[in-house]
Amino acid sequence: MNTISAENGSLMETQVKDVVLERLGSVVVYDQWIAPPITGQPPKARYEHGAAVVQDKMYVYGGNHNGRYLCDLHVLDLRSWTWSKIDAKVGPESVELPSPVNMAPCAGHSLIPWENKLLSIAGHTKDPSETIHVKSFDLQTGTWSMLKTYGKAPVSRGGQSVTLVGTTLVIFGGQDAKRTLLNDLYILDLETMTWDEIDAVGVPPSPRSDHAAAVHAERYLLIFGGGSHATCFNDLHVLDLQAMEWSRPTQQGEIPTPRAGHAGVTVGENWFIAGGGDNKSGASETVVLNMFTLVWSVVTSVTGRVPLASEGLSLVVGSLNGEDILISFGGYNGRYNSEVNVLKPSHKSTLQSKIMEAPVPDSVSAVHNATNPTRDLESEFEVGQEGKIREIVVDNVDSEPMKSKGEETSEHIIATLKVEKEELESSLNKEKLQSLQLKQELAEAEARNTELYKELQSVRGQLAAEQSRCFKLEVDVAELRQKLQTMETLQKELELLQRQKAASEQAALNAKRQGSGGVWGWLSGSPPQNAADDA
Repeated sequence: MNTISAENGSLMETQVKDVVLERLGSVVVYDQWIAPPITGQPPKARYEHGAAVVQDKMYVYGGNHNGRYLCDLHVLDLRSWTWSKIDAKVGPESVELPSPVNMAPCAGHSLIPWENKLLSIAGHTKDPSETIHVKSFDLQTGTWSMLKTYGKAPVSRGGQSVTLVGTTLVIFGGQDAKRTLLNDLYILDLETMTWDEIDAVGVPPSPRSDHAAAVHAERYLLIFGGGSHATCFNDLHVLDLQAMEWSRPTQQGEIPTPRAGHAGVTVGENWFIAGGGDNKSGASETVVLNMFTLVWSVVTSVTGRVPLASEGLSLVVGSLNGEDILISFGGYNGRYNSEVNVLKPSHKSTLQSKIMEAPVPDSVSAVHNATNPTRDLESEFEVGQEGKIREIVVDNVDSEPMKSKGEETSEHIIATLKVEKEELESSLNKEKLQSLQLKQELAEAEARNTELYKELQSVRGQLAAEQSRCFKLEVDVAELRQKLQTMETLQKELELLQRQKAASEQAALNAKRQGSGGVWGWLSGSPPQNAADDA
């Protein structure tokens, strides 16, 4: 029997050694980050890059270094821990895509392994396109190509989350080229390469970017954290991909601090999250969320300004000697990093379920319904009065009383889940009724809006007519002013002519009078004045 004691809120095995020697000769500590010995030329330091694991190899593509976008592709062999750069080729033009393939450097994109390819979705570029592009790197031929998609593609963006669910990609949020934050939801069918915009019911997360997303039970999409222009978040939202309905369950345990730029990866029912920051400092805790119980716990913490407390780092899952390992790379915390760190989760971090003495919280029953509460359990936990937890291994030779107790526990859980299901159905019916009322109010508001819009159009028409009339009046007034100025000029000319006429008439009159005096003097015997002067 193994005993697991609780110290400072974290579990530590007392009989199983925490330190093991690996094939490489390096020491790996459970639930602690270490830097493995790595050879080869590492990639340039960066953040907001894409990373993915395919067949014991971690691929790193693109990113941001000193404000410059990158387009290089590197691979880390997880067996030899050796870096190498891939001299990728660009595929030729095709009939469907006659224009040359534009492999522009990018950052804030998502790198998703699909079949024997790597898919690079979205991301910020120097010259952004109007819509999201999907690029494909063929791991066999080493060739990049641009995939043609159908339907209404989302607007181009970076900092979004892209989650592989079956044969579809679920894209949420991000920030577009104009720095507008988004909270829209799209699904890309990888078999038909067709986009579909989803109008889910319920209250979605607020617009954000640099959040983390994961899928649970191939049905529930979880969104955690992220940031806006002013603040960072630590809220948790769940989207039921069958009902296409958002919910915001209550989180339990050691809820992480608000953060953005963090990275997450799932191992079984556990969602590990590392890094991120709140615009003031980096997040030092590596946390894990049990997606079945929605209980948070801290795996480990780092101190100082180290790469694991960075924004824009990547986190992937690899395998080493048959055990899962978490691998982080890059990030920015005041300086750009290119370090690789590895964490091996212990048995306590990867247990798929825990049955506690306390009842299951109501807030997580929606996620519980996606799992089978009667499945076989490897172990159950009993909590002691002193806060210590001991593991009781159940084997095939258990006694009948133990089986009876297990059956009673299962029946109790089933009964509890049934009650919670009824409560949820009741709440769902209320929500549907409220949603119906809101839809009716929305329809009425839209009708009023339509009427107001018609009135506005009518007023705009009247205003346009008045403006046209005013313009005509202004033209008439201008013409009248011009005529008035012409009349004033003519009036002045007329007055001048009149004065000239009067002067002419006066001169003629005076001349006439002078001529009449000379004749009468001659008749009276008086000689003219000039004659007298001559004498």
